[in-house]
Amino acid sequence: MTETLEGKHIVVTGGTGALGGAVVGKLLSDGAICHVPNAHAAAPTHFPFTTHDRVQLVHNVDLSDPAKVEAFYSQVPGLWGSIHLAGGFTAAPVEKIESASFAEMMDTNARTAFLCCRAAIRSMLSSDIAGRIVNVTARAGLDPRRGAGMVAYAASKAAVAAMTVAMAEELKHKGILVNAVAPSTLDTPTNRADMPDADATRWVSLEAAAEAIAYLASPANQAMSGTLVPLYGRA
Repeated sequence: MTETLEGKHIVVTGGTGALGGAVVGKLLSDGAICHVPNAHAAAPTHFPFTTHDRVQLVHNVDLSDPAKVEAFYSQVPGLWGSIHLAGGFTAAPVEKIESASFAEMMDTNARTAFLCCRAAIRSMLSSDIAGRIVNVTARAGLDPRRGAGMVAYAASKAAVAAMTVAMAEELKHKGILVNAVAPSTLDTPTNRADMPDADATRWVSLEAAAEAIAYLASPANQAMSGTLVPLYGRA
């Protein structure tokens, strides 16, 4: 088995975001063909790979809609890998969390990850491809004591972690490897703007996170499955 991503088709949800851009860039440098769903009708102006010949940017894909998710995955030929970065964050004291806000976190983080995992697994099984799936949980999903005001977010990311391990166990005899990374604070422009007094040198760089994700999605990873990889930097 080759240990490169050359010519391999990989889905990257959330690929137009800060981490997504770093992951897509890393995968392209490794020779992959990237399929990126976009929730909007037009390409975001900040996404640098819109016209890249190995990037398929597909618009109007609502990742919370099972039919649209299935339709998106059905047009990816020979799916090798599926990386799920799409998600959201909210924080509030538990007594102030509305039921709708809790449901939104579960939909945005856990349900979209499940729908994309399911569609990817269906595609891989139908093509007899022993591919790779990489989810993104969070430090708060593995250690909910880490911060106040994160009940809804931590619950949704803990669900992603649990799904990852359960799927890996279920698929271990079918060759599909399922893992997740669990970042703490990522060094993004948004986080720097929101936390101007924090020591950003202790955060996880986008490049380091992208390297870890690309490895888990690559044929070079032949043994890791059901692993929740902590990406905590020096925090």
